[in-house]
Amino acid sequence: MSSTTQPPPVTTANPPRTEENATRRQPESAASPASASELASTKISLRAALRQFPDFPIPGIDFVDILPLFANHGLHQNLIRALELEVLAATNGIKPDVVVGLDARGFLFGPSLALRLGAGFAPVRKRGKLPGPTSEAKFEKEYGADWFQIQGDAVKKGQSVLVVDDIIATGGSAAAAGQLVQQLGGNLLGYIFILELDFLKGRDKLNAPVHTLLRDNMGGGK
Repeated sequence: MSSTTQPPPVTTANPPRTEENATRRQPESAASPASASELASTKISLRAALRQFPDFPIPGIDFVDILPLFANHGLHQNLIRALELEVLAATNGIKPDVVVGLDARGFLFGPSLALRLGAGFAPVRKRGKLPGPTSEAKFEKEYGADWFQIQGDAVKKGQSVLVVDDIIATGGSAAAAGQLVQQLGGNLLGYIFILELDFLKGRDKLNAPVHTLLRDNMGGGK
């Protein structure tokens, strides 16, 4: 008489918890208490990193320097994260299709912010810097007029657009960028800046919601 040995019953054990198979944490709402607390604390560190140079570029101007935010890896990361949270809170979670950055310091962080938001990036540049068909808008500077241009296919009709720049001062250049977006048929969601010089009242020139990470009422220049 022969007997056969039955294989042991198959049991399933929980696989080791790894980064790949762990349940992924759902992203927090931009308006959640945790996100609001993160944004508030990050703003404090960003504001502390700014430098101020009196009498630059001319006597009587206190120049606010944002470049330290990019010189430090941690601050740079925090800046992009704070801008992302600020945008999502301002738009109730609606992400733009295109981020438009102003010449030239809007180029420093506009592409990175666009990547975080899953959006495209389009530059607005001074006249004569962009190839192909362009749209053009005029704006006033301290010593005369200047012109901004954007490529004609940078924004498609009906796309939602966020305009970004480092500092809002008099608001003329940002207003021109918003005008270009609308010339191309874009839906202007609003503007976001790292710093606002309140005393110049630049936001009064803009025809869409204005959001800033930091406020500065001590005066300054761009």
